Amino acid sequence: MLTATLENLLNRGLPRSPRARELTAALDGKSVALEVGGLARLHLASTGVTLAVSTGPASADATLSGGPLAMLALTGEGAQDALRRGAVTMSGDAEVAQRFQELLRLLRPDAEEELALLVGDVPAHRLARVLHLAAEFGRRAAATTLANTAEYLAHERADLVPRHEGEEFLRGVDGLREHLDRLSARLELLSSRRAAP
Repeated sequence: MLTATLENLLNRGLPRSPRARELTAALDGKSVALEVGGLARLHLASTGVTLAVSTGPASADATLSGGPLAMLALTGEGAQDALRRGAVTMSGDAEVAQRFQELLRLLRPDAEEELALLVGDVPAHRLARVLHLAAEFGRRAAATTLANTAEYLAHERADLVPRHEGEEFLRGVDGLREHLDRLSARLELLSSRRAAP
């Protein structure tokens, strides 16, 4: 049931994107396995015209493994970062994996559009706006809480070094390092002059 829903969601986006149709045709007969945190294994295969989604231990040309959030990052802007950090591991044909990654990014469903199919355009737009505002409020609240906690720990409890004091200390350390490097170079120069006949 879940695989059929996912398959319909992905294939519904194919007519809207010429690049996605081109990639689907180029990947005809190729497949990729997505292993999500050891919980599930999805198998995506291209038929040349559509994508087929299944579960189970079918063999694949490439395999991507990672946690749920890291796998979601593959469809966004942080895909290369997730691979570089090792949050997602890749095995098999790297070119096939990259093409499927691009295809999934192109076919990523728009949540507001999908919700509009269920409740209509206006309620879906309003609900998406409310969710966006709530997420933005949550991010701002978390940032403010973190800044206030750091300020309390630095100024009231003196458990942390205040930012400006830490930066001043690091500038002093850098200056001292530069002076020591110059002094070391002078000593080497004097030593080499003294050793020379």
